[in-house]
Amino acid sequence: MVLRAIFRYLVNNEQLIQRLSESYPMRRTAQIFISAYYRSRAIAEEQKLVEMTPESFKRMIQNFKNSIKQEVKTTTNNMKKPK
Repeated sequence: MVLRAIFRYLVNNEQLIQRLSESYPMRRTAQIFISAYYRSRAIAEEQKLVEMTPESFKRMIQNFKNSIKQEVKTTTNNMKKPK
């Protein structure tokens, strides 16, 4: 309860929010976030993930899961074999 009141005070403190927004760590974090967003968007467009239907996305995820399971199974079997 007390923590909520402190948090509400800090969030509603306009001067604090202004000073934080002008600080280097906040500006740098925003720059990194926006950069990652545009990079991921470009990659999605290159690999045509933007035009993907939900069914094809589910199929891709299922194939990925199956590949991971197969690799784990193969690796486990290889580790069990005597050298």
